[in-house]
Amino acid sequence: MASGVCFQVDVHSVTQSSPSTGISFTHSLPGGSEVLRITGSVSPDDRSDSSSINSTKCEALKDVHISARLMEDFLDLANDNTNKDLETCGVLGAFLKDKTFYVTNLIIPKQEATSSSCQALNEEQIFTIQHEQSLFPIGWIHTHPSQSCFMSSVDLHTQYSYQVMVPEAIAIVMAPTDKSRRFGIFRLSESAGMSTLKDCKEKGFHPHQETTDGSPLYVECCNVYINQNLRLEVCDLR
Repeated sequence: MASGVCFQVDVHSVTQSSPSTGISFTHSLPGGSEVLRITGSVSPDDRSDSSSINSTKCEALKDVHISARLMEDFLDLANDNTNKDLETCGVLGAFLKDKTFYVTNLIIPKQEATSSSCQALNEEQIFTIQHEQSLFPIGWIHTHPSQSCFMSSVDLHTQYSYQVMVPEAIAIVMAPTDKSRRFGIFRLSESAGMSTLKDCKEKGFHPHQETTDGSPLYVECCNVYINQNLRLEVCDLR
């Protein structure tokens, strides 16, 4: 990949000023088009009916829409590293309209990686792009090339840095070798997760103490939707 390459993926465009409200929640799926909310038990090829969506209890968060191409396109960009058992990370940028975040930008920064970690470099380049396009830092995406789909202690600290800025920030974990689930979309729990990570001063991989009430440090997002008509602009800075 050439250095500093930005390109727009060939997806149906939605302009930044006016996404189509009529199709904001629609994703084309085998057997018909219907609403699709991403949950832990759903993959991009699965269908979810409205009854299951209505039964899902979400926290008071703004909805987050991601492109139908985001996760697979990111895996394609990460493929070389994945084959070498190296993690790859990317940063997500979104604009806010009508109380909904639309993730329109995927930034792949210069980075250093191992099989279990990934560190973005030259982060000022990321901030410059987000500032110039008035984007919210809505979260990040990274691979677990040979591990299962979960959030490590290091991942939790990275997620805290996003979520403390934007409460709706998400962490997408892509685990191409995990046969039980290929991806997860997570966030820190408001009570246990945010407070634990705020007070934790440990670095690197380390255990976190169990919460007093047994609640989890992170949970699966229930406010994320696939949006087939959302454009995706990719900027690869490597």
